[in-house]
Amino acid sequence: MAVIRDVMPAFELFQPPTIDDTMRLIGQYREDAWVMAGGLDTFDWLKDRIKRPKVVVDLSQISELRGIRALDGGGLEIGATTTLTEVVRHPVIREKYSILSTGAEAAASPQIRNQGTLGGNVSQDTRCWYYRAGWPCYRAGGNTCFADTPTAINREHAILGADRCVAVNPSDSAPALIALDAKFVIRTPKGERVVNAEDYFIGPGTDITRMNILRPGDLLTAIRLPADWAGAKFYFEKVRDRNVWDFPLMNVAAAMVVTDGKIERIRLAVNAAAARPLRLTAVEDAVRGKEPNAATGEMAGRLAVQGARPLRFNGYKIPLMRNLVKRAIGGVEKAEWA
Repeated sequence: MAVIRDVMPAFELFQPPTIDDTMRLIGQYREDAWVMAGGLDTFDWLKDRIKRPKVVVDLSQISELRGIRALDGGGLEIGATTTLTEVVRHPVIREKYSILSTGAEAAASPQIRNQGTLGGNVSQDTRCWYYRAGWPCYRAGGNTCFADTPTAINREHAILGADRCVAVNPSDSAPALIALDAKFVIRTPKGERVVNAEDYFIGPGTDITRMNILRPGDLLTAIRLPADWAGAKFYFEKVRDRNVWDFPLMNVAAAMVVTDGKIERIRLAVNAAAARPLRLTAVEDAVRGKEPNAATGEMAGRLAVQGARPLRFNGYKIPLMRNLVKRAIGGVEKAEWA
């Protein structure tokens, strides 16, 4: 529905060489600055002329923000502008945190993964076509959700957690990072802040204009994977319209430690069901101590969709989410455990 005009609005471009230089720039320009990593979400907005920043701050020259490093005491730190391709190919991630490499690989085609970054993938804006086409919806500062009307086309929208806005978060790496209990490192004008992955994302009830906690002047610098979940049993599945590449209709990520045939520890998250990736803590509590079999999965799936509210065209998401959670817990013949 968006009209591509191709000619981007004029802006001033900065390419700072360090994080400190970046912080000075975004602190100076604040709401007038647009921070760009790989540029894949950015250029869509700029070419459609929906976003018109006065300043674009390009992070591509900052070596501090790239690369994957071992942490003291175990675990990994991934720079925010590390490409999805680097995440997919990194040997330690593939061996010990394969749920992330699987999620990052599912996020895009090879060409896009070569340019797109992990920080960008978790920080991208929603893909609701009403919002991205410039309609004056709630998220854009208006007083209507055009996707939640009797005539709306809302096949890809939320079944949970809607509060005026029914747009969903489109990230594939986000639920994997929540399942791994990752930590997001943020530089703010007051210093460094570290938050749990699940707390990085916010829903419309908190702030309808944002999908994460970053405010003007803040910068996501790194994502840390703790050693606690290294080598666990992992499950990731994404359902989409096109297998080559597409945004998720829904995805699920699970990290599980099984001892003596029982689930000792588990973290479970879904995305594209709500405006933010959802950690299913009630399901985790319900299955802990049980065998990871089909019966447990069936119970977990039913619990996961309690309170779901379908729109006109997305009722299919309820059985879809129920079955994804069922497979993540109980497994099926074609499930890929790592």
